[in-house]
Amino acid sequence: MRGVAVVAVLAALGLLAVIGAGSDAQAPPPPVPTSTAPAPVPTGPSTPPPATTPTAPAPAAVTASPTGPSRAVGQPWHGRLVNGVQLPEVGGDWLTWDPVLKQIPNRPERRWGTAKLIATLKRVLADYHLAHPEVPQVLIGDLSRPHGGVFDERYGGLGHASHQNGLDADVYYPRADRRLLAAFKPELIDHALAQDLLDRFVAAGAQFVFIGTRTHLRGPRKVVEVIAHHNDHMHVRILPPRG
Repeated sequence: MRGVAVVAVLAALGLLAVIGAGSDAQAPPPPVPTSTAPAPVPTGPSTPPPATTPTAPAPAAVTASPTGPSRAVGQPWHGRLVNGVQLPEVGGDWLTWDPVLKQIPNRPERRWGTAKLIATLKRVLADYHLAHPEVPQVLIGDLSRPHGGVFDERYGGLGHASHQNGLDADVYYPRADRRLLAAFKPELIDHALAQDLLDRFVAAGAQFVFIGTRTHLRGPRKVVEVIAHHNDHMHVRILPPRG
């Protein structure tokens, strides 16, 4: 009987082991947590654009036509332009010249003056071209900015100490070789044509005509003045409009 009891105990232990093993085999592994939510999107500020190098002041807004009479306010060296008129970039008697970019035409924001200045330029150059139909158009450089004001070196080249209230215009000397370029040195100037052009501006009532130190041009001392940096162009200044 004792042997039978031992066998029964051993059998019971074996059955329990089998049952335990079966329970471990059937139990599923613990679930692995997963997520189907999208990755979070950063909500912070975007990367700022790279810094840029400061540039010259932006060109002033250009109006299509004046809304009233032109007025030159203040002085040519400290003033502004009200209701200015834009000189067209090309005319039958002139072309506009950009003194900074060295090309035709001049930029729109550099070609503004009083109505009187624009009319004076057109009249003098029409008469000049009528007298010399065989020569090309005259080059006209800077006048004033659309509303006048400072026109210094920030706008390129040497800039202008004046040209602030629509009374000034740079007119380039005719070249002896007839090329439509600025006369970069006095030897290129057609002195006879340049003198005739100068005389016509004086006769038209210019207040001043500034000429270069090596041009050998001449005129009334109270009107024609010799100054530096004008060996390729004459600087014409008219009297302000009456009223």
